[in-house]
Amino acid sequence: MDLIDQIDINKLPNHVAVIMDGNGRWAQSQGKARVFGHKNGVNAVRETLKAASKLGIKALTLYAFSTENWNRPKAEVDTLMKLLSSALKKELKTFQKNNIKLNAIGNLSTLPEKAFQDLNEVIEKTKNNDQFTLTLALSYGSREEIVKAVQNISKKVVNNELKIEEIDENIINNHLYTFSLPEVDLLIRTSGEKRISNFLLWQIAYSEFYFTETLWPDFKKDDFYRAIIEYQKRERRFGKTSEQIKTIDR
Repeated sequence: MDLIDQIDINKLPNHVAVIMDGNGRWAQSQGKARVFGHKNGVNAVRETLKAASKLGIKALTLYAFSTENWNRPKAEVDTLMKLLSSALKKELKTFQKNNIKLNAIGNLSTLPEKAFQDLNEVIEKTKNNDQFTLTLALSYGSREEIVKAVQNISKKVVNNELKIEEIDENIINNHLYTFSLPEVDLLIRTSGEKRISNFLLWQIAYSEFYFTETLWPDFKKDDFYRAIIEYQKRERRFGKTSEQIKTIDR
């Protein structure tokens, strides 16, 4: 039986987030420069997107470039930005054909001008697509995101647009980069690392975590399906007991 046949399409996560880790180690294991891994990582993005879309998952968020990644060697950062632009141009037809909407979160103004323009062009051209939302986290850091949300909420309080007692989880959600996305149900991290790395800290409060030893360039459709199968084995209680969950499901 194929792995996809083991998946219950009635119990799919609405939103899957992925920390794509291991490009550099994958390249170094083959005696290549780190950028070789990043280039091959694009194939894993394509595989994951196809797998998620085929299952009917509605949202996929990929941690493509963190605020901390700016500290990497300039040559590597420059290559990543050029790779972003070229990948966006190549994939636009696929996005349109498969009704995929491109979204981006992060401090996007810090991107190089060409990458910023190419990104916004694809976002604009796919804005009316509604089958699937692919979100790229670029120049993204969750702590920075939360700080900006607090600042914007504070401004509204100072300007008498919002009362302090009105601030709740919904207000905070609506001031995050991800305000238009559902909460993350499943977080996947590749390469064997078991940490969050400042990614969607608020949004993953009740996510299921799936860690795999597979390095990102080697991550294929079946690897994604294995993550979904494992997710479907979990009992998501959201603070309740197993007995309460079973009563609700009846």
